[in-house]
Amino acid sequence: MGAGQMVAVVGAYGHTGRFVVAELAARGFVPVVSGRNARTLQELAGGHGLEARVASVDDPASLDRALAGTAAVINCAGPFASTAGPVIEAALRARIPYLDVAAELEANLDTFAHYRERARDAEAVIVPAMAFFGGLGDLLVTAAMGDWAEADEAHIAYALSDWRPTVGTRLSGAVSRERRGGHRLRYTGGQWERRTDAAPTLEWAFPEPMGSRPVIGEFTMADVVTVPQHLSIPDVITYMTAEAARDVAAPHTPPPTAVDERGRSNQTFLVDVVVRSGGAERRATAGGQDIYAVTAPLVTEALARVLTGRTKTVGVVSAGEVFDAPDFLRALDPHITLDLHPQKQHA
Repeated sequence: MGAGQMVAVVGAYGHTGRFVVAELAARGFVPVVSGRNARTLQELAGGHGLEARVASVDDPASLDRALAGTAAVINCAGPFASTAGPVIEAALRARIPYLDVAAELEANLDTFAHYRERARDAEAVIVPAMAFFGGLGDLLVTAAMGDWAEADEAHIAYALSDWRPTVGTRLSGAVSRERRGGHRLRYTGGQWERRTDAAPTLEWAFPEPMGSRPVIGEFTMADVVTVPQHLSIPDVITYMTAEAARDVAAPHTPPPTAVDERGRSNQTFLVDVVVRSGGAERRATAGGQDIYAVTAPLVTEALARVLTGRTKTVGVVSAGEVFDAPDFLRALDPHITLDLHPQKQHA
């Protein structure tokens, strides 16, 4: 448990941030809530008896005050293209670990590219994309790899019952689209490709009882950033069920609605991972409820492991690189169901 350690949460009053604050408190940590909107911040803090520290990424001194005396910082404030750099800099100044829940491809690529050497030299731990997108898929691929040193390809298919995007998801998506300038990205042959053609529509055979579903292929998400950072796999492809892809793209899809006492929506998810090498195939699958809510136990479990030294390395690291992936996934019970399938041969 957190043993009363103070943890700064930047963007604490956002949709995902509130889940993270609640999970930290449930694990025995003391969240220090931070953000730029003083009124909203005080409402959140007052309702939970927490300390609020107003801070803006445009004001480094305010970030230093927000992180003062804390054991780590979790950044939940999007768009991460604007927030990741300043909060990482503040974490490095404070000499504390940094974790975020960024799903933005470009922001995550920037974090790995710009901070890899500095973080390693400082023996700091920086874990970007420690969320449903980026963290969970990376852990599943790493667990499926097992004792393989390399593989030919990794496929990560998301089946969402629906996708009601938060305000933050829409804002981050708009920033990413603007940075890409109308292109889409895919990772093949060990490098990134910018494409202007439409992503393909395919069928994915999810485990029963779900079965075959139409998916958008090359629906590139943060796992395609995190996996190649530490695994020798030249082709990493992500897929999204077509209905969920339409939901998140439609301008009038409403935001998530809470259906239980924890604030979760009734959205369900299944993440199906297939890794292939030569004539062999390995598979790992995880399911659960609400992609935003499940991010909270993911990033909180990561935080607990970082603060207790259950890590493999330092620097800017992916989840599967720094943690024992099978053990981490099993620790997420009851938040996810997990199935690590046996190896099989394929034609």
